[in-house]
Amino acid sequence: MKKRRALPLIQVLEVRDKRFVSVFIELMRARQISIIDMPQDLYSGYVGALATLSGEALSYHWDDWVEWYGKTDLKPPPGFTGWKGNLFSRIDVRFADFLHEDAISRIRVEEIMWGGVMVDGIPALDNPKMIQAEDADYLTPDEPVFGIAINEDARAFPLRIMGWHEMANDIIGGLPVSLSYCTLCGAAIAYDGRASNGEVYTFGSSGLLFRSNKLMYDRQTSTLWGQLTGEPVLGDLVGKDIEFSLLPVVLTSWKEWHDLHPETTVLGLQTGFLRPYYPGAAYGSYFASDDTMFPVWQRSELLDTKTQIYAIDINGLPKAYPVEILAEEQVVNDNIDDTSIVLITNSDNVTVAGISRRDRRPVTYTAGNAVRAYVTCRQYWDKIYLRIKAKLLLRHTDSICTIIHFV
Repeated sequence: MKKRRALPLIQVLEVRDKRFVSVFIELMRARQISIIDMPQDLYSGYVGALATLSGEALSYHWDDWVEWYGKTDLKPPPGFTGWKGNLFSRIDVRFADFLHEDAISRIRVEEIMWGGVMVDGIPALDNPKMIQAEDADYLTPDEPVFGIAINEDARAFPLRIMGWHEMANDIIGGLPVSLSYCTLCGAAIAYDGRASNGEVYTFGSSGLLFRSNKLMYDRQTSTLWGQLTGEPVLGDLVGKDIEFSLLPVVLTSWKEWHDLHPETTVLGLQTGFLRPYYPGAAYGSYFASDDTMFPVWQRSELLDTKTQIYAIDINGLPKAYPVEILAEEQVVNDNIDDTSIVLITNSDNVTVAGISRRDRRPVTYTAGNAVRAYVTCRQYWDKIYLRIKAKLLLRHTDSICTIIHFV
């Protein structure tokens, strides 16, 4: 039996087939987390094969192998996606609904990893019960909330609750909205559920990750979507030119959101799920740590790993601004893709006067407890309001998108 199991390994080594590096990395992880039962000698054989094929001596350190592989241009063998789906189905059979041989992918399937929970193991909130602000006595004034206001319908989603669910499908101001929160990268994004193809989609958490960013899935087609990009990455909808419009989300304190929107409702503790909804219970230790929970090979030495940044994307050209520096500078003039922008940050009111870079006319900006990004776009001034005393998250208008998240 041992000889029969070792025979494919010997054959791979004989022809130096580097496509199987991805397979051996998956098998290493599967054995480490007890997905499969593998004797020590075979396990050692796979690790030795990795060293032989790669020329690297990373031993049994799965994290190091993942980060090394990400920097390569290696490709997996034919049938890898279906094989991986079958392997992951030992955890949850529903993983095979995403990872199957016919699934079209726009990302490296080798870099999709299990996030430690089953499909919907982090349950989404669907049309959650909202309560009046005066009844939200469980919240403290300084407690962080995500705020969304559409068509005079303002709603607050406390992080102490969203940390346990990471996804809320709701109707706000008459629009279907999916609020997706990736706790691992510290970013929440709201999508208009009405896609560009005219269909309405709702989402759940797949339990899978790509480069430490959650992969959500739509319940209509079981396609995987990138949480940060809002694009289908694996499944039936890939290549169909389907996209969502982004909606404004604010990350701020409960007091500031309530002051700004006195009529707001807020997510109540009666969610239908039994969770310890107190601050920091879900990911407090993770946020307090300098480390990431999962390996990430795309790293920058310019900033610390979990530095909070204010990211702007104009016409597909992204740029990051450390929030701490924005707060210190208060006013930043910049140019992205020939688009002039002004970032204004202050914990009190500040008025800035200057000359428009577009038409050279005098202009004045006033901001209070906010970051405001002003941009010349399509012959008119577009304003993006980002309340930042407690650090705000996202606003999207036409061709400019801004997000606050970990670097």
